[in-house]
Parts: sequence; C-alpha cells; structure tokens
Amino acid sequence: MPHLPPPTVILLASVLKPLNDTRMFGKFGRTLAGRPNTIVHVAGRQAPHPAEAPATLQTHALLNGTRLSWERLGAQARYWRLLRHLQPQLVLVHAPELLPLTLLWHLLKPGRRFLYDVRENYALNIRTQQVYPAWLRGLLAGTVRILETLAARRAAKVLLAERSYADELPFAQPEHTVVLENKYQPYSGEALATQPRQLPTPGQPLRLLYSGTISELNGVFEAVRFTRELQRYWPAAQLTIIGFCQQPDVLARLQTLLANDTSITLIGGNTLVPHDRIVEEIQRSHLGLLPYREHPSSWRCIPTKLYEYLAQGLPMLLPPNPLWLQVAQRHRAGLPVPFPAVPEPLPEQLTSYQFYPQGIPTDAFWQSEAIKLQAVVDSIR
Repeated sequence: MPHLPPPTVILLASVLKPLNDTRMFGKFGRTLAGRPNTIVHVAGRQAPHPAEAPATLQTHALLNGTRLSWERLGAQARYWRLLRHLQPQLVLVHAPELLPLTLLWHLLKPGRRFLYDVRENYALNIRTQQVYPAWLRGLLAGTVRILETLAARRAAKVLLAERSYADELPFAQPEHTVVLENKYQPYSGEALATQPRQLPTPGQPLRLLYSGTISELNGVFEAVRFTRELQRYWPAAQLTIIGFCQQPDVLARLQTLLANDTSITLIGGNTLVPHDRIVEEIQRSHLGLLPYREHPSSWRCIPTKLYEYLAQGLPMLLPPNPLWLQVAQRHRAGLPVPFPAVPEPLPEQLTSYQFYPQGIPTDAFWQSEAIKLQAVVDSIR
C-alpha cells in the first residue's frame, strides 16, 4: 500500500469562546475537518464536546473558569503547551489575547503560518461598552490595536466577520483580508426547515424569541417591555429568552424583573446554552426579536441571529437599522419596530404581511463562506 504523508494539523484557538462555539467549531472547525488528510484541533473555554463531531475534529480546554478569574492567565500557558505539543502547520487565532504567543510561535521558526479571525472591532468595543473601568479602557484599547496591527503584518491573511470592518480597522488592507460572514451553518443531523413559519391569529398564543447573548446592549430589557406592551393587543403573547449573560448584575436585574411573570421564560442565563438547543427554540417560535440598542460597536454589524432566523424561515422584528432592514426586507423576512414601543397597527401588520414569499433564502447559509475559507487555506500551503 502507498505510504500516506502525515496529516496536516490545524489549530483554532480562543479563550472565552466555548469549545462548541458556532463560528470557531461549527463553521471553521467543521469546514476544515472535511479536508483530506487533515486533523483540526479547537481550543477554547470548557464546554461539552459535540457527540456527533468527526474524529478529525478534536477539542482542548484552555479556560475552565469565568472571564475575570485567575484561570484566564493559566489559559496562556495551556495555549503555549498546545502549540508545542501539536506542532500545527496552521493556526487560526480567534481572540486578540492569544496574539502575543502566536506571534512568538510564528517568529521562532520559519514557515509557521497563522490566520487572524477578527470577530469584533475589539478596540472600539473596549472604549464604548463600559465593561472595563474608565481609566483602563484607553490603555486596553490601544494595546489591542497595536497587537492586531503587528499580527496583521505577519498573518498569512486577516479574516473579517463583518464587511464594515474593512473600513473601520486601519490594519485591514484590502489585498490581505477576506470577509467571512457569520451565516448559518446547520448542526450535524439538523432537520432543516423547508417552509417559512406561519404566524397565528391574535386570539392564539404567539411565541416571541430573544436568543443569543443576554445583555442591555443587545436589548434584553427592551424585549421584556415590548412583550408586555404587545400583550395589550395580543394577550396570549409569550416570550422566551435563551442564551448566556456574562454580567451577573444584569442577570440579577432580569431575574427580579421576571420573578412573577409566567408569560416570559428564561433559559440559560448563568450557564452556556448549546447551540442546537437554541435552534430548537428558534424552530418552535413564531417571531424573532432583534431589539438591539443603537451603539457604535454593533450598529454596523449584522447579528448572527439575523442569519439564523433567515435560515429557519422565522419572521422577525428589527430596529430601524438600514443595514439590517436591507438584508431582511430583501426576503420580506421582517418588519421595523421602534423597540420597546408597540405601534398600534403592528398586530394587524403581523397577520396581514406575507413573510418569505420566495421561501427560505439560500444566501443565509454558511456554504458560500466555507468555499472562501477553503480557498484561503489552499492559497497559503
């Protein structure tokens, strides 16, 4: 029998993103693990290893604590040991805090290649989202931007999760960047929707959904207020909130707000929710809510849940964001709403509007981006 060459080893790494993260594991990992004679390793925050994952897709925990724990420092040491042990031919970095060690690994031996996946405008987020103390924000943002600029010069390519980053990030040179949007990748074994969702009549239960990261910026309190306002017109309206909240004070306020409200269900909160569980909730809902507050860190980005709802044929309500409305209205997938207010004509609009007249849009799916990712990896062999 012919002697096979050793497999190509690819490492995908983050610190805070869970091992079963939808972009790192579900999209990048599954796409690359399908390459011939390739083994993909995913490193990140502790999470269950998906049972249906192929043998060519393996996971390693870098963090088994909270984002503010001392364990986060230990993640750096674990990442360095993993680099030395696996000896990957290619590393995909999904978090800026892993850039220093990645650059060191890259410089120590000629021929080592890495890609930097820019999932957020990190410097802008640090400056504007008020997660860190005011005195620390400028220092952190400046440090991150310097690291990213150095990494971009050394990376084989810079990958952008949003088209807007090409204009926002000074290190994103057009000839050196590829946009890979967060379109929908079905999980293994998922039964894909074949028809758009039908809305009930006002006398029947209406299941509303808020999914994904639970935060003030993402509009979780607007979703609650909107639901309670809608119940004046649609008494059987119900809301499910499903996702993870990184801020304990926000979660505590939300739990207090919902304590005696049986029409609103919270799933997750202080625990990570598997993505297939979120998809189940999307599939049983009638209407998806995107009640984001207008903010410079998110207003020019397309939320992942927008693609998730499109791929499931779920009608949605969106804020007056021109970019998001353009995507949704291309398929007649949603209506604009001034969250948390409920315009009086809305209930009638919901029952008379024909959502998804052309069926579920194919351009909501990851396959188009998977082709681009494969091309990037092929180009840097």
